[in-house]
This record gives sequence, C-alpha cells and structure tokens, in this order.
Amino acid sequence: MAKILVTGTAGFIGFHLATRFVIDGHDVVGLDIINDYYDVNLKYARLKELGVTKTSIISGKLIDSATKSNFRFINEDLANHDAIVSFMTEEKFDYVVNLAAQAGVRYSIDNPRAYTHSNIDGFLSILEGARHSNVKHLIYASTSSAYGLNTEMPLTEGMPTEHPMALYAATKKANEMFAHSYSHLFNLPTSGLRFFTVYGPWGRPDMALFLFAEAIRKGEKINVFNHGKMIRDFTYVGDIVESIARLIVIPPKNNPNWDSENPRIDTSSAPYRIFNVGNGSPIELMRYINALELALGKNGEYNMMDIQPGDVPATHADTTALEKYTGFRPSTSVEEGVERFIDWYKVYYKIK
Repeated sequence: MAKILVTGTAGFIGFHLATRFVIDGHDVVGLDIINDYYDVNLKYARLKELGVTKTSIISGKLIDSATKSNFRFINEDLANHDAIVSFMTEEKFDYVVNLAAQAGVRYSIDNPRAYTHSNIDGFLSILEGARHSNVKHLIYASTSSAYGLNTEMPLTEGMPTEHPMALYAATKKANEMFAHSYSHLFNLPTSGLRFFTVYGPWGRPDMALFLFAEAIRKGEKINVFNHGKMIRDFTYVGDIVESIARLIVIPPKNNPNWDSENPRIDTSSAPYRIFNVGNGSPIELMRYINALELALGKNGEYNMMDIQPGDVPATHADTTALEKYTGFRPSTSVEEGVERFIDWYKVYYKIK
C-alpha cells in the first residue's frame, strides 16, 4: 500500500478521494486550512466521517484519526511555504493529490487575492515539497474553465487555453504551466485534471445543485441563468474519484514522440500530462433541474435570467485520452447522480 497526501480533505472532492484511499488500505494524510468560504460545519462533518473531530484539530499539528488507523490529518495553509515543504520532505509521500484551492468562478471577480494566495502560492509549496521528497506522481486539480472563450465542442486537451474568462481559470492554467516547468526541470511526474461541473453527495453549498434543492424545498424561485439554455457536462463525484484512483499509479512518462516544432500542450518531452475528467454527455441545465425535481418529488418555480459574467454557455468534455490511459470512462447519469445527492441531502439535513 502507498503513502498518499490528499490536500483539500475537508472539501468536496478531497473528502471523497481520501475516503476511497482509506478504504483501499493506503496510508493517507489529509491536509486542509478549513477556511470559511462556505459553511465550516459541513467541512467538519466531512472530517468527522474520516474520524477527525473538531476538538482534536490543532493548527499545524499532525493528528491521528480516532477511528481510522490509516488516516491522519493536518490543519495547515498551503501558502505557509516553509512548513509545507518541511512537512512533505519529512513524511516522504509516494503520491500527492492536490485538490486544495480557492474555488468559485464568480467569487474570484471580487476577491482575486484569495485565489493567488491559495492557487498560486499554495501550489508552489506543493511543487517544491514534491520535488524535494521525490514524489512518484503529483496529481492536481485543474478545471474545464481553463478552456475559456473556446466554443468548439467537444473540448479536447490540445485546444488553446490562453483566453480564460475569470481569474479562477487563470490560476488553474498557471498551475498547469508551473507543473510543466517542474516536470521539465526536475523530472517530476505531474498530471493536471480538468474537472467538468462536479456534483454529488457532500457537495458545496454554493454550487447549483445545492442552491436549487434548497430553493425547491423552501418554495422559493430558482435562478436559472442563460434562460435555461446553459449546457454542462455534469460529472458525478464518484467518477472523479475512480479516475484519480486509476491515474495515480500510472505516472506520465517523457513522450518520445513530442514534436518541439509542432508542440502539443497536453503532453511533453517531460513527464507531464493533462486530462479532461468529465461525463462526456453534456445536457441542458433544465434536465438537471428536472432530475432534481423528480428526486425531491416537488416541482420548482423558475426565475429566468441572463448568463452571469465569467460563465461559459456550454461545456463538453472529450474524455478519449482518459479512457485510453486508464480504461475508465465516467458514465454516471445525471438522474442517478442527483438521486444519490438527494438521498444524502435528506439524511444530512434531517428532511423527511
């Protein structure tokens, strides 16, 4: 079994991934700053599922889980550079999955410094820690938002990504470029994963599915942007976790066929790869809402609105590279995934 660091463990995807690795028997360390971008009680509830109680957490101290013999947790800021590099060097992880980041497209419009702090300074700490401790494979979260103004569908990893629509996407694009430089200079194997609209149980309260469920339950109108014509490649969190679990043990190698005169941006002469991780079957927003109404057993009322600044009208992931590399293709239907979310939602919020 491997020794794995998962950052962002109190977050949505990080919690699910750490849980999977613990179940698989790996020696897992979770790291999170537990900021107040959204309800911290939900973050503490996720950690409790992993055996870490709120009262046991001491900032900067590595603690053992009370119930999971192969899970430990540290409450630390990734941007605390020296502490992170020292910690990673001492622990000598086999693999690192960096999911910690300041999330949210629209929040980045009003709070840009939060993104450079977490997504740039924090990621540099991870890169330095990984190269000084000879990590076998660093996987990090990128985003479908990196495709920015591209309108050709489906979106493939080799498309240009020089036109982000918000700072959030720009910081994720920067992560990809930072990672390549470290792969090139230090032969550090890195894989960047461009996630497409992830949803599921334990999801973030600021995300559409959560907001829609709350509005329907309370009899409030749902704000439906782009008049319901938004198209998204909704990806169930379990498919994200399965993709990472398969990828982590297959670090990229130097591509001997990479052509410097006709350079591809998703691979390199260095041990570097970029992958789309999406369902590959985009749907209109209204189908997503209809699946939610069916799971709740209640219809919603709609407030049709124009598209928001920073939002793209459509996403559609080409996942050919991921499937070829891992043998796995995300395929959970929206109806199935939304039903699982509502099952969790009702239990967590004690709704009959």
